[in-house]
Amino acid sequence: MRAMGTVLLLILSNSFMVMAWYGHLKFGEWKWFSKLGLAAIILVSWGIALFEYIFQVPANRIGFVGTGGPFTLIQLKVIQEVITLIVFAVFTVLVFKTEQFRFNHLMAFGCLILAVYFTFKK
Repeated sequence: MRAMGTVLLLILSNSFMVMAWYGHLKFGEWKWFSKLGLAAIILVSWGIALFEYIFQVPANRIGFVGTGGPFTLIQLKVIQEVITLIVFAVFTVLVFKTEQFRFNHLMAFGCLILAVYFTFKK
């Protein structure tokens, strides 16, 4: 249960972070948003990123073996990175329709999946 809760919180966390990091590039198409200066865009992104922390911190506390969870610190980090990549890929395809995934991108994703495998291998 703690493992699934950790993963779900990490998915939520990374959804907000991808939106904070890359969403403003698409939001610039909105008339009111395109008039904002860089400082205002940073503040908007920072506000979105706050929600990333609201989910990330509990995910790590629930998931970390030192606080009763099933994952080592290294395992948590590798899981988080793969989730970030998956969330980013979905976001890119759905929001930035001009981006294309190529064979080399899929191979890179495969290497990250292998990283998860090797991280959990005893």
